[in-house]
Amino acid sequence: MNRNDRSIVALVMLAHGMVHTYELSVPIFVTIWLSEFSVIDLGIAQFPVNEATLGLVVTVGYGLFGLGALPGGVLVDRLGSRRLITLCLLGMSASFFVLGVAPSVIAIAFALLLWGAAASVYHPAGLALISKGVEERGTGFAYHGIAGNVGIGLGPLLAAILLLFVDWRVVAVVLAVPALLAALFASRAEFDETAAVSGAAAETDGGSKADAGVESWAEFVTESKRLFAGSFVFVFVVVMCSGLYYRGVLTFLPQLLAGLPGVDPVPLSAFVPESLLSSVGLETSGDSQLNPERYIYSGLLIIGVFGQYAGGKLTDSVAPERGIAGAFGALAVLALVFLPVANLGIVPLLAVAAVLGFSLFVVQPLYQATVAEYTPAGTRGLSYGYTYLGVFGVGALGGAIAGAILEYASPGALFVTLAGFATVASLVGVYLSRNASTV
Repeated sequence: MNRNDRSIVALVMLAHGMVHTYELSVPIFVTIWLSEFSVIDLGIAQFPVNEATLGLVVTVGYGLFGLGALPGGVLVDRLGSRRLITLCLLGMSASFFVLGVAPSVIAIAFALLLWGAAASVYHPAGLALISKGVEERGTGFAYHGIAGNVGIGLGPLLAAILLLFVDWRVVAVVLAVPALLAALFASRAEFDETAAVSGAAAETDGGSKADAGVESWAEFVTESKRLFAGSFVFVFVVVMCSGLYYRGVLTFLPQLLAGLPGVDPVPLSAFVPESLLSSVGLETSGDSQLNPERYIYSGLLIIGVFGQYAGGKLTDSVAPERGIAGAFGALAVLALVFLPVANLGIVPLLAVAAVLGFSLFVVQPLYQATVAEYTPAGTRGLSYGYTYLGVFGVGALGGAIAGAILEYASPGALFVTLAGFATVASLVGVYLSRNASTV
């Protein structure tokens, strides 16, 4: 990588790690909220706190994370990536400060809404920056994905460790601090945002804007029609299925893992002398035990680092459409075998969880690169806006779907549903590899 590539990749790696640190820490808190709160009081009506209702609350924040990606994509093409990434980091920090003082589920919902609004601009900003500014695009996507998975894994792990010592509200406030420091770095980084699309790559393509982006509602409609009139519509189906699978499997995964054989709470006193526990006040903290499901969940996400790297490198060696067909096919099979294997004991559970963590994140660089292949450079921000509208907007419904299925059906029914999402994406990948043409 050249100097400009390295500067851009350093920024997006930091910001991407922050985004997913906050995103995937929420399911750790969900297990606590289910036991700490009993009622959602709306004034005119009250609802019990269970998997179904809490799934809807989490979906509100996660949904805005995706819905805001579309206007975020438009803003990227107008304002550039640096400004939006900086604002994103500041907003996420503020949201977790608010979460730390939330007295009720309604207040939690507000904090998650604030987080979703701030975080929503990151993916169109960060991915457009890589696609237009980094010469070695596939490697840039890979390192970007790896950093996201470091945040995805270490964020929940840090939260789980801190919960041994302090209340979840204190943990939320502690997690808010790193984003403030990241925002300072983002505001001072230096690079050329369009270095990789100069010359011929930045020329107009079939009348589509190549460098000015979307400047009016009419242009937004025109460029949107142009995108969806072509093969991008099939890519959009893939990213929606990916989001539904991703959110559906992760939102309640710690809760699901807690009910499996061999995953039982372990008193912390079994590892640490009681005198030491007393000296740090753990005997009165209310959480003086290890919850293995939190660490299995974190470990699964950390293993996704290797999946991200493999997926990124795969985009440089094979057609991403074929990669999509194979990777989502594997996810469909994994959804069907996960519970039968996990119920065999702790060792099979750890093995199948590791495979799921790897496979779940292989697909991300593949569809990110596919978007770049099927869209013009000038509206790349808009394209990634639509992409993450699908992944995190439509995909946020996966949390609500998972909560409803777990409340009214069974974990087995949930995993069959997830297999259906992955199968659809795999079949679309097969279609794209045989019939579609890139931009």
